[in-house]
Order: sequence, then C-alpha cells, then structure tokens
Amino acid sequence: MKKIYSFFAVAMLCLACEDVVDVAVPQTPPRLAIDALIRLNVEQKATTVRIEASLTSSFFDDLVPADLSAIAIINPDYEASGAESQAVQFFEVAPGIYEGTKNTDFFTEGELQLAIEHEGNRYLAITSFVPASPIISLEQGDDTLFSGDETEVEVTFTDDADRDDFYLIDLDFGDYLVTEDEFYNGQTFKFSYFYDSNIEVGREIEISLLGVDESFYNYMNQLIVQAGGDQGPFQTPSATVRGNIINVTNIDNINTFDNVEDTGNFALGYFAVCQTFTQSIVIE
Repeated sequence: MKKIYSFFAVAMLCLACEDVVDVAVPQTPPRLAIDALIRLNVEQKATTVRIEASLTSSFFDDLVPADLSAIAIINPDYEASGAESQAVQFFEVAPGIYEGTKNTDFFTEGELQLAIEHEGNRYLAITSFVPASPIISLEQGDDTLFSGDETEVEVTFTDDADRDDFYLIDLDFGDYLVTEDEFYNGQTFKFSYFYDSNIEVGREIEISLLGVDESFYNYMNQLIVQAGGDQGPFQTPSATVRGNIINVTNIDNINTFDNVEDTGNFALGYFAVCQTFTQSIVIE
C-alpha cells in the first residue's frame, strides 16, 4: 500500500509541473526608436549615412520597422556651393532603413540637426562632430580571467592632450565599453578586453574607437550598466534611458520646455556624429 501511495504522489507531482504559469509582463504603448549613430571616416570625400527607424512593441516581440513621413539632417552653418543645399535628404532603401549621401565636410563642421516626422509628430535632435584618436595597435594577449578559456585582446591608442576626450569602444558582437581620458590625458593608453571561450580560432574581430561627447558618453554608460545588470528574465530595465531625440510638436522654443506638459513623449535612441577608427584582428 505504501508503494501505491508513493506512486500516486509522484504522478501528481509530475502533473502539477505541467501547469501553465501566467507571467504578467509590462505593457507600454509603442514608442519610436531611432538608431542615428553616424560613424565618420574623415578621409572619405563623401559619406553615406544610414538611419534605422523602428517601433517598440510588446515585451517579448522584436522591434518593427517605422514608416517615417520625413527625415533630414540640416547644417545651418554649412557653406553650400552652387545648387547644393544645407541638408541631407534621406530615401527609404528597406522597411525602416533610410540612407542619404553628402560631402563628408558637411558632417564635420557646425551644428547638425536631425529632423524627423512620424504619425503627426515632429522630432528633433542636435549634435556636433566629435573627433577621436587612432588605434595604434590591436594585439592578442595571453592572460585570462576566471575560467582560463577567455581570449584577451589588447587595444592601444594615444589620447590627444589638447582635448577632454570621451570614447565609445565597439568590441564587436554587440559589446561596448566607454572610457574618458581623465587619468590618461595626452598619454598612450592600453587596455585589455576578454572574450569568452566561444571565440574560435580563425575568427576575425572588428574593433572600433569612436569619439563621443560627454552627453553621449553618459547615455551609453547607462545602457551598458542596465544591459549588464542581474535583473532576471522577466524584468525590464529600471528606467528608460532617454537620448537626445525630443518631440518638438508642441514646443515653440527648443531651448525652453516650460510650456510642455507631455515630457515623457520622446523617441528612444541617440543622434551622434563620431569620428571612427577601426581595425581587425584574427584570433590565433
């Protein structure tokens, strides 16, 4: 009898494990998201800029492309010649992807304004070109961290002593770091990054060093901290990271916001124009 009781107890336990668990996930209205990070190679005569527009959806769904009514980058300080204008006009090349081409000098001088129209709302972001320092060397190191299977890559560059520099480092695979020159201004700086054991021999890794301003540095630092937090699989970040793309539909002065009640109405993402130096390394 004891054996029969034990059998039924185990059976009921197994059946209980098959119950469907309803998890309450955050429900928020769709929000416009703009990827307008422009990586600039100043040695090129002309630059083709790509901007991606999407809409956030429910918690587990992917972003969906956004259909913009208009998008342009304006430079009021640019000295246009002939029939050339002071704006870059964009064309949709794929759903949610917009491209436009302009002389590289257009992006390196003066104030740059990103203007977007979407579903009756007007958005504006303002930025300026930020220089960077070239990568001197990119080498594979021999050190490891905890498991002993990591792959070390050493990045070296020399900071410009005449500027207060902020950098964004793209380490490939969607990994980023930020650094500022407070403790190495004007010096040669070397740092190591450790990739996990999934990086196979013969794999090419592309690393980029981007010059950013302090505002974009702080924005990316918040994103990196939130992405690396131990928040569990069903939790969203503690706060929405606000970029520099504001909704100006009801604003009569972009420098004064005291007449705006809907302060939470903004687009996700950031508009930045960054000098970029890129090198590649093949893992041995």
